[in-house]
Amino acid sequence: MGLKYGRGGNDDRSAMELTYSKTRELMDLFSKKHGTFICRNLLNGCELTTEEGQKYFKENELLKRTCTPCVQSVAEILECIL
Repeated sequence: MGLKYGRGGNDDRSAMELTYSKTRELMDLFSKKHGTFICRNLLNGCELTTEEGQKYFKENELLKRTCTPCVQSVAEILECIL
């Protein structure tokens, strides 16, 4: 979004505000679909900073079951709002 709406090299505050607005829209639409935009919550509390959490993540195929669908959702939402 920053590439499309960001202010780049100039100091156009309205461009920055539009970027923030679009970011909030993305987060709101994602949350409506998935219940949250917070990774730990999307992963049912899985703590990726621990060895146990990483093991749980792999054993339960959370990359395939959770992360990949979430990234796909973001791409779909961005196609609609950009």
